[in-house]
Amino acid sequence: MPDWISAIILGVVEGLTEFIPVSSTGHLLLAKTALGLPPGFWDTFIVLIQLGAILGVVALYFRRLWAVLVTLPTSQRSRHFALSVLVALLPGVLAGALLHDVIKDVLFGSPRLICVSLIVGGMVLLVIDRRAPAPRETDAMALSLKTSLLVGLFQALAIIPGVSRSGGTIVGAMLLGVEKRAAAEFSFFLAMPTMAGAFVLDFWSNRQSLHGDRLGLLALGFGVSLVVGYAVARVMLDFVSRRGFAPFGWWRILVGAAGLVLLSRT
Repeated sequence: MPDWISAIILGVVEGLTEFIPVSSTGHLLLAKTALGLPPGFWDTFIVLIQLGAILGVVALYFRRLWAVLVTLPTSQRSRHFALSVLVALLPGVLAGALLHDVIKDVLFGSPRLICVSLIVGGMVLLVIDRRAPAPRETDAMALSLKTSLLVGLFQALAIIPGVSRSGGTIVGAMLLGVEKRAAAEFSFFLAMPTMAGAFVLDFWSNRQSLHGDRLGLLALGFGVSLVVGYAVARVMLDFVSRRGFAPFGWWRILVGAAGLVLLSRT
């Protein structure tokens, strides 16, 4: 299969899965394995194209984010929101900086671990969707700093492929009494600086190998993930408000189980 088709497929997978709690990285790594793509460049590709989907959400929330930015000097609400995102960001930044090599060299090379993480995470989603505490916080832009920090600790678990960054933040937020829609929305906001940081770190680490055709493949996957991610983010919150997270839990279990079956045969 030509590399440009693989880039498109991975871009579509990223855009479809970045904002739903099914682990975009886990799905991308399983897709990479199914496509027979070698490690190295394609592992870097998987990390870098995730920023494309994130930029789709930036476009979707641009007015609200711009309003926060321009009112930072005058609005206590805007400053609190910015601080809450920074506080939630810290655990993931520390975990990513300390464990970057382990993540890329060990965890990225374990499709069986990804499948198990998908199944376990799916079961957790099913339980939380039914038994989460009654919500005490309903505004994603006004979470307490304590809640934000604890949500950030849950996000740090997503260094394990298959756990899901959005899944970790959403489950953590709901356990802490954040309403479902607000939990998903805060996950969107937290994704922006998280994935921007991951992009810069991985791009800089691999800058010497990213040239020529590889840059073209990266640009293609990046663009596809942006367009698809924007479309998914537009419908995600309304879907969650109506159906909850149970469908994503079942999907994780299905994909993880199918992956284990396929791995046992190869």
